[in-house]
Amino acid sequence: MRQGGMGIPLPAAGVHRQILFTTVGWFVGYYLMKRTDYFYAKVDRELLEYVRHHPEDFKAAEKKRIGELLEDFYPVR
Repeated sequence: MRQGGMGIPLPAAGVHRQILFTTVGWFVGYYLMKRTDYFYAKVDRELLEYVRHHPEDFKAAEKKRIGELLEDFYPVR
């Protein structure tokens, strides 16, 4: 089967566009991933800097044993 009588086989007619769009999509995805990584790294850095400058707001809680956290078990019959 020929496309429009031009002599181009139908399966090979759009391969160049598929390669182009795949390449463009890969680069756009790569850029967006780098941008989101930078954004979240910046947010993490600002948060940790705030915690470092204000230790009185982030006091360590006392450690509890698992028995203190769970309620007593009473089987229901």
